[in-house]
Amino acid sequence: MKITIVCSSADHPINPWLERWIQTHGATHEITLLRSVKQLEGGDILFLISCSEIVTSAHRAKFGVTLVIHASDLPEGRGWSPYIWEIAEGRERIVVTLLEAEDKVDSGAIWAKKTVPIPKHFLAPEINQALFDCELELMDMALALHGTNPGAPQPADIAPTYYQKRTPEHSRLDVNKTIADQFDLIRVCDPVRYPAFFELHGHRYKLTLEKL
Repeated sequence: MKITIVCSSADHPINPWLERWIQTHGATHEITLLRSVKQLEGGDILFLISCSEIVTSAHRAKFGVTLVIHASDLPEGRGWSPYIWEIAEGRERIVVTLLEAEDKVDSGAIWAKKTVPIPKHFLAPEINQALFDCELELMDMALALHGTNPGAPQPADIAPTYYQKRTPEHSRLDVNKTIADQFDLIRVCDPVRYPAFFELHGHRYKLTLEKL
């Protein structure tokens, strides 16, 4: 099959996982990793993995199927960075969904779901490993399911919920709260791209967290 993956940022931590997946399947499939939908040519499967661009019906029409991996139990948690919001809210397991892309965000037919435990002691690198390993498993499932028409509509009796796009400001800590109160937020802050920070005595400080 001819497979295209769009991951918008070369700095996103999932890239080493995508490169590993391409190496695993590159002998049996023609696989291309792109950074923009403007580069799309067409093929059998288009995977949108941490893609921040709008993918129109014209883009999708170039492929047999366009699939998204979204880290929430859809239709709950549509929108941006759902697993970050959920872990910051105290969740200890994340449902990851493989679904078809549609014009309305995260509304397409569901192919598969997997649940990932996130222990309270996991820090950002451990969270990423658990999540990204699951994403590769779902990409493998997509290859196995391709051509079997596996998609099922999202349940109509569950009201969708939505998360807003996170910004660096969402990594701000409150100096008047304890570490324990803010531990879930601290551990999901990307230490490279969106580090936790606080302001005190007229200065801004970056906080990084490592296990000993």
